[in-house]
Amino acid sequence: MSKAKVAILGSGNIGTDLMIKIMRQSRHLEMGVMVGVDPASDGLARAARLKVATTHDGIDGLVKMPEWADIQVVFDATSAYAHKRHHEICVAAGKKLIDLTPAAIGPHTVPVVNLERNLDEANVNMVTCGGQATIPMVYAVRRVSEAVPYAEIVASVSSKSAGPGTRANIDEFTETTARAIETVGGAAKGKAIIILNPAEPPMIMRDTVYVLAQGTDQAKVEASVEAMVKDVQTYVPGYRLKQKVQFEHIGGNAPLKIPGYGTFTGLKVSIFLEVEGAAHYLPAYAGNLDIMTSAAMATADRWAGRKTNG
Repeated sequence: MSKAKVAILGSGNIGTDLMIKIMRQSRHLEMGVMVGVDPASDGLARAARLKVATTHDGIDGLVKMPEWADIQVVFDATSAYAHKRHHEICVAAGKKLIDLTPAAIGPHTVPVVNLERNLDEANVNMVTCGGQATIPMVYAVRRVSEAVPYAEIVASVSSKSAGPGTRANIDEFTETTARAIETVGGAAKGKAIIILNPAEPPMIMRDTVYVLAQGTDQAKVEASVEAMVKDVQTYVPGYRLKQKVQFEHIGGNAPLKIPGYGTFTGLKVSIFLEVEGAAHYLPAYAGNLDIMTSAAMATADRWAGRKTNG
């Protein structure tokens, strides 16, 4: 069975981890080219050692390579700014584009929530690492509630796991994640916060999700959250609840005031997550890399597998 050849734009932490995942685990994908702009990057050096074709001339170098003709899927692990041009070139050439930047030109995609709906899009956006970790939880609450007026997430990651691309995209991270909490997670209003923690030894990725829900009960929410955790674990085994889901009933005698919404009464749901990485490239503390690259590979694998099987 032939596999779909892929190119990865970006030879930093995310691109290198993705390359190793594809080579070790993918059922329907095959590495074609690793693309960077720094000839001294570790990602390009590793690719060369693994007998993967490389270029340090960015996408301009890629399109000049003979391998370009056989590439079916392009993963973009560069920056939101660079992705705009990459989108134009790849879509015009008929390549499937999986966007791991916060550019969000294509629809926000979280595999366990809306993969099938977006699979045929030319460009799909993988939101952010914080979005991939937390949006499934927001959606898990929303699907058993009449309404979710507000959801807020706090993603804490080790500073060592955040490369220059991630650091350059902090504003885009918060904006893109907040939008996806609404468009994918189903909250009327979303907010996202990221913390780069310099602690030594490096901390594992931790995520806190606060959801205000109406028209539901604790048992339904708890069951939905636990089922969703199992679904995410099918492609991110290190994804888990840090403790049991916490609940607080907000009554009419002391309603919450939400800017832009008004007063809230109902159920406040607090979900605490931990994401341990598979340590394919960076150590296990870099769960933020792992969930992002795992989601991207799962998306492309599903697309390529369906294409191969008709």
